[in-house]
Amino acid sequence: MLPPILSNLRIPVVASPMFIVSGPDLVIAQCKAGIVGSFPALNARESDGEAPLLDAWLTRIAEELDRHNQANPDRPAAPFAVNQIVHRSNARLERDIEICHRHKVPIWITSLGARVEVNQAAHDCGGIALHDVINNVFARKAIEKGADGLIAVAAGAGGHAGPQSPFALVQEIRDWFDGPLLLSGAIATGRAVLAAQAMGADLAYIGSPFIATEEANAPADYKRMITESGAMDIVTSSLFTGVSGNYLAPSIRAAGMDPDNLETADASAMNFGGGSSKAKAWSQIWGSGQGIGAVRDIVPAATRIDRLACEYAAAKAAICG
Repeated sequence: MLPPILSNLRIPVVASPMFIVSGPDLVIAQCKAGIVGSFPALNARESDGEAPLLDAWLTRIAEELDRHNQANPDRPAAPFAVNQIVHRSNARLERDIEICHRHKVPIWITSLGARVEVNQAAHDCGGIALHDVINNVFARKAIEKGADGLIAVAAGAGGHAGPQSPFALVQEIRDWFDGPLLLSGAIATGRAVLAAQAMGADLAYIGSPFIATEEANAPADYKRMITESGAMDIVTSSLFTGVSGNYLAPSIRAAGMDPDNLETADASAMNFGGGSSKAKAWSQIWGSGQGIGAVRDIVPAATRIDRLACEYAAAKAAICG
């Protein structure tokens, strides 16, 4: 059963938080168009000594969505979410939790570890906590530690994707969990959103198609590469973060490496630091999921969501009559 905050979306979609790419412009556009917009807290990067940029981002998002709701009472914006990387290398976690708690962030998404205190902070300010998982073992641990819902990150998803088929992963989780379940993995059309629901998920979790939008904080070449690539152009590697993830092969070649012969790295390589504004290694290696074959142009986020909504309605009508 879905909580009220996830029950009245235009279409059953949550936009996934993407490293660097997701910022206030994209989140606001997604929410105004009727789906949950999200961003990683660590995307709000500031130099040493600067005021927390996360505070300013949350203020702007809340104020703009409030203005939209006052002007459009019959078409209110969807809620927004903030992603917390709870890995031990994230030196900003405690500070960012306090800022999100103070702003009463409605939806908290946690990644790379389940933490009781993060879930408690979300609940204490009236929010819900969703945790992303790549297998059933991690799913059980997340619920035991107080998460309200799960995001099943299946094979084909962008970023730190899991290796399991979405059919297998959703089936195993649904054997014991009847709470909010989102599915991630190569979902780029309204038909795929409906398929996720048919499998047993409540909502689709979509990221890569939103890289090719006007509001995305991505270089022009990155957006163009999304529109020119397909599933065969996605490479899975642990080299860049220490965790297996999916990346665009053309960006790896442009960095002078052979995408077919990459070294491996273990989890000790992960380091999320403090969200510094300094450039990081591999900053030109671009992540993507396998569903981008359906993405062929760069458009406003609202246009992409309009297309998803039309495709979803048509697919539903074709099946249900």
